[in-house]
Amino acid sequence: MKDYDLVIQNGTIIDGKRTPRFKGDIGIRDGKIETIGKVDIDNATEVIDAEGKIVAPGFVDLHTHFDSQVYWDPWCTMNSWHGVTTVTIGNCGFGFAPCKPEDRDASMKTMERNEAVRFETMKEGMPWDWETHPEFMDSLENTPKGVNIATFTPLGPLMMYVMGKEAAKTRKCNEEERKEICRLIEESMEAGSLGISAQRLGKGSVQRDTDGTPMITDLMDEEDFIAFAKVLKKLGRGFMQVLGGEFDFNERLMEASGRPMIWNALVTIADQHGLTFGSLWDTTAWIEKCNAEGKRVVGHAVTVPTDYQFQLIDFNLFDSDPDWRAVTIGTLEDKIKNMSDPALRIPLKEKYNPKHTFFGAMAVNIDKLRYGEGDNIDVHNKYEGRVIEEIAETENKHPIDVFLDISISENLSSRWVTPPQEIDMEGMARLANHPFSIPGLSDGGAHMKFLTAGIYPTYFLGTLCRDNSVMSLEKAHWKLSAYPAQVAGIKDRGHLTEGYAADVVIYDLDELDYMPMERVQDFPADDWRLVQRPKGYKYIIVNGVVTFTDDSKCTGETPGRFLRNGVASAPPVKIVKEDNKDVA
Repeated sequence: MKDYDLVIQNGTIIDGKRTPRFKGDIGIRDGKIETIGKVDIDNATEVIDAEGKIVAPGFVDLHTHFDSQVYWDPWCTMNSWHGVTTVTIGNCGFGFAPCKPEDRDASMKTMERNEAVRFETMKEGMPWDWETHPEFMDSLENTPKGVNIATFTPLGPLMMYVMGKEAAKTRKCNEEERKEICRLIEESMEAGSLGISAQRLGKGSVQRDTDGTPMITDLMDEEDFIAFAKVLKKLGRGFMQVLGGEFDFNERLMEASGRPMIWNALVTIADQHGLTFGSLWDTTAWIEKCNAEGKRVVGHAVTVPTDYQFQLIDFNLFDSDPDWRAVTIGTLEDKIKNMSDPALRIPLKEKYNPKHTFFGAMAVNIDKLRYGEGDNIDVHNKYEGRVIEEIAETENKHPIDVFLDISISENLSSRWVTPPQEIDMEGMARLANHPFSIPGLSDGGAHMKFLTAGIYPTYFLGTLCRDNSVMSLEKAHWKLSAYPAQVAGIKDRGHLTEGYAADVVIYDLDELDYMPMERVQDFPADDWRLVQRPKGYKYIIVNGVVTFTDDSKCTGETPGRFLRNGVASAPPVKIVKEDNKDVA
């Protein structure tokens, strides 16, 4: 009779491999699935009765920016509340390694602007016990984790490390610099990186540096990028994660690397950065063509509404527009001064169009924004729940003046709420079911002042599958776990298979839901974020250890592993257990 650390009994098992669901038990020992079938529980240390519940593989989230948050929040919430058990970081060509000690502040200020994580929070919360990217991976391995983490090698920090930021943004590499960057990529890959990443949005990039200029990889010379991609062909492994870029050039990248690409993003309307990349179906046709020609590319799909609650003190998604950058770049004092300048408001008013769908990066016009709350009780009482369009008519003011004047009156703390995004369910069903799409793109760990896309697994299973019959649960769990794991080269998890890591979610399908946005103050430097809590998740299990019960109640356990080349590389690090700790 075998001994088990944990037995999950009587559950409806959906294994993530598109196998028809079946009722059974799962026996877990030493962090791995030992047995699937009918399991004797006499020698089990812990037993979970999953009668009437779905038992499925933990979700794999391939697009997060938890590069800093993992150091103060080992569970990488809120994504882990919604069943995510494995995340990848180092996306978009952004990250913190390699980084010279004297460049640390600049690195954090860059991430403050382009991913909206406050500098003071990172400054207090990060250990900075690395310089090189392999040393950063060692740091990740040694820090407590409540989820599994793998990383791409972001090209921006590599280029800054070798060339300096100004040179990296203004010229191509010389021969020695190119050789050194290629050497560093190879070094990082040998240390365990999944591949390389870059944002390619050009001079009109919506995600910008602290001074308002595009990011390094936005401006990277094409031949330099081709040389970097060839490192993957030399090694015969690895993946590319690319945001944007011309299709023809992306094909050249795939030919140069000989390796697959994870391309961002497939969107029905606009993603969280306001990007559409033209017709969605033209894009999927391009992806199908590439795969037919032997250039393997998978599209990362936005499969969740991207509604916002934002404040002008933090919001950075107007950055593609030079006139909005003129009033939103700089310190709080700079922003207020520039927003108060009538001359700088003129171009904002000239381009204002109440019939235009997009405002900055949002698929909504400014006049539809609703005032939520702010720091001034008198302003709050006067405007709470009112829409800019109505305020402008009542006060005989231009909507731009209403937006900026109210914000300035509260030191840019006024919270503006977008109307609920209308989802074209037919288009969403087509996108979700596309053979070369994977759901996700949560941006977890970034944009936390105005975005909560980490609910995407719950929305996918509940709203899309249960409520709208977009696809079967069998296919949905393959899409949420096994397919993304395969795409990124994560080899020891993603489906429920004997010998695989025991990353498991147990949930009640009828109850599955997410709560309204709420503001919690649980970050270093007394910082806050927006979250949406789940409903219906009974247990989240990582490497055979329960991390959450009953919808975001944290056990305090940190069984997560760092995945080198997609495989768990070391025993988990444990911290002092705090029973029923609520992370937020």
